[in-house]
Amino acid sequence: MGILLQVDKLAKSYGGQKIFSDLSFTVYDHQKIGVIGRNGAGKSTLFKILINEENADSGRITVGKSTIVGYLRQNEKFVEAESAFDYLRRHGEKEDWQIRKLASKFQIDLDKLNMPASSFSGGWGMRLKLCAALLVEPNLFLLDEPTNYLDLNTLLLLEKYLKSYNASLMIISHDREFLKKTCNETLEVSKNGCYHYAGGIESYLEFKEQKLSTAIKANNNLDKQQENLQEYVDRYRYKAAKAKQAQSVIRRIKKLEGKRIGIEHSAGIVRFGITPCAKRYNFVLKTSHLSIGYGEKVVADDIDVACRFGEKVAILGLNGQGKSTFIKTLVGELPALTGSFRFASNIKIAHHDQVSIESLDDNDQVGTYLRSIASSSLKTEAVLRMAGNFLFRDDELKKPIGVLSGGERSRLLLAGLLLSAPDVFILDEPTCHLDFETAEALALALKKFNGTVFFASHDRTFSSIVATALIEVKNGSVKRRSDDYQEYVDELEHQLGLEDIKDTRPEVEKEFNREQYLLQKENQKKMRSLERDLEKLRMKERLLNEYFLANTSSYDYDKIKELAEIQKEIAAKEDEWLLLVV
Repeated sequence: MGILLQVDKLAKSYGGQKIFSDLSFTVYDHQKIGVIGRNGAGKSTLFKILINEENADSGRITVGKSTIVGYLRQNEKFVEAESAFDYLRRHGEKEDWQIRKLASKFQIDLDKLNMPASSFSGGWGMRLKLCAALLVEPNLFLLDEPTNYLDLNTLLLLEKYLKSYNASLMIISHDREFLKKTCNETLEVSKNGCYHYAGGIESYLEFKEQKLSTAIKANNNLDKQQENLQEYVDRYRYKAAKAKQAQSVIRRIKKLEGKRIGIEHSAGIVRFGITPCAKRYNFVLKTSHLSIGYGEKVVADDIDVACRFGEKVAILGLNGQGKSTFIKTLVGELPALTGSFRFASNIKIAHHDQVSIESLDDNDQVGTYLRSIASSSLKTEAVLRMAGNFLFRDDELKKPIGVLSGGERSRLLLAGLLLSAPDVFILDEPTCHLDFETAEALALALKKFNGTVFFASHDRTFSSIVATALIEVKNGSVKRRSDDYQEYVDELEHQLGLEDIKDTRPEVEKEFNREQYLLQKENQKKMRSLERDLEKLRMKERLLNEYFLANTSSYDYDKIKELAEIQKEIAAKEDEWLLLVV
């Protein structure tokens, strides 16, 4: 197995503030590594050092002689008036037919290649940048947040391509589902080093959780030992006969302190609390023959949708179909062209998008802004806790908003919205600047929130946790869907598969296979329902077992009977699930 890259004790600081230190890892041929870490851990900085755009303060990087590095940049700008074809020609010395062949893998046809690259939307622009990076035929491909602002269709296309990519990958991403599908190893970067785990993101997080649990238990045991030893010291240190022994015990206490396992702040144990709103039982939003667009350009018309209080509504659709136009109309940034819409009376709406982020007052301090926007019912401790959850602690609270990066401003706005105690959240890509653990903590908080949430997000893990209802913006219409989020994703994946393969089989066989597909889809739906039921039953089983462990001397016949019934139900549902799998 050839070595492509070796990193040894790499360190980097900015203005005296440590970004990371002691980073050491090796990348071999055909490894697919997901790079994770908290915001500010230095992941993007690491990539820039690897491609010589920045210098490390210390440490060594060794690049193999045969290594060709490709790099997908987050924020590269297109040259005005340059065609997509010319942009690709500029990035790789390839024949036109080779460029067209690669572009076709991302569904960029000749018409699009002749368009100005600067006219491409976010999703299509990312496809173009991917092609440019791949034209050098890298055997080590570095991708920095490739899923940001992608529509789901493009994301699935990219995922499919990278799964079959026959070289090494290092992918920085906060999209857990994307990493799960594309990478089979994990590298976590932190200020004090990195950990390279020979397994995917799911197994790594499970391992990390166990490691954290073990560390907490070990530290708790040390606490108990130190308490017992300290009691001895307190009792005897001033008694002449025991003073020498007491000093020996003090030294032992100090040695035990050296065995303590350091535990960094973990987003995995963050819990966001959103202030509940007043309960309501009617509709929160109704539209009537609504038409949306810009000036004379109609994006969608005849929109009739209604949403009840408490629903968590995912707004779905490919880039350019009108999701943002619909959201901007709802929050009053764009006027309705025709028709009308109305929210329920006396409700407070909190809105997150790029415009809201840019409207923050640069002269305000972080802490002052959060305290000013927080609900008057919240105590200072709650405000500080929320600030800490979004990585604003200590001196960070005194920073003027004007010096914050785009990602920090996005996090600040989200923290403020959660503190403002609204009835309705309207969120446009809320997870783009969050690490995935924080994004999932936010998702769980929104799921538990008793108010209403409208959101557009490319993050499948976030969307599947939060969404209880779907609105799709597609081909000039805005309509509610009756299926769930996973079924929507399955449908898109199926459509992409049909686009890739021309079906030349006889009509009878096609019809038969369609019936088979529909049956399989129905079985998958039943399986997901059974899996949700099993998860709830196993939780009940776990709680009962914990009760028995904590009450070994008591005998509760009702609880024993309940446990037996739960275990019987689990066995029956497992049998049913297995039949569907077979």
